Amino acid sequence: MVPPGATRRNGAAVIEFEEAGFSYGQDRILSGLTLQVTPGSFHFLTGPSGAGKTTFLKMCYLALRPSEGRMLSFGRDAAGMDRDDIARQRQRMGVMHQNCQFLDHLSLRDNIMLPLRVSGRADGNSDQDLDDLLKWVGLEHRATALPPELSGGERQRAALARAIIVAPDVIVADEPTGNLDWAMAEKVLRLLVELNRLGKAILIATHDLNLIRAAKADVNARVLRLAKGRMTVAGTDL
Repeated sequence: MVPPGATRRNGAAVIEFEEAGFSYGQDRILSGLTLQVTPGSFHFLTGPSGAGKTTFLKMCYLALRPSEGRMLSFGRDAAGMDRDDIARQRQRMGVMHQNCQFLDHLSLRDNIMLPLRVSGRADGNSDQDLDDLLKWVGLEHRATALPPELSGGERQRAALARAIIVAPDVIVADEPTGNLDWAMAEKVLRLLVELNRLGKAILIATHDLNLIRAAKADVNARVLRLAKGRMTVAGTDL
């Protein structure tokens, strides 16, 4: 099944770093970052805990801005963006956070629909699109459930559905399978691979080398490693 609103898109980099870095006060966390994330690309981001993976992802979706160098989002320099600019840019991004949070008093259906409603993009087709999306992630039978009633795997699939309800060009995921058993992790990976085949750029931070190996059987995934504040391309023996 194809997610609603999914289309193939080609063009320049959706995210680009040019000798970028980030510091907290006097502490330099990341430096010398140079990377292009292009439409249809698939990147894994690895590295030890505390290496700055979450900080890097936050720069990707404009929650943080580089303290040195440049970061371009869909061709625009993040340094020149105001709050409204960032909001518009983020409408083209789907984000899965490490600890996916939902509004516990709203149904799963309403939680997933929330990004469309907040951005004013809900229309007469949105309910049908949501039905199709719930079926695609295998949660159509849980549409009225409240978040505390969901299993870990259901929460992660719901987080993916919420991330892509806005039909983004890029999906940024921070440890999307970190708390799942292998069967459920593989299911989430299959959904991300399917999105990639539709032309979406995928960027995943993970510690799970088995997840990377499984993906490489289906997609041309590039593996990046963060360590000691620097980014390198990991070896091909993963």
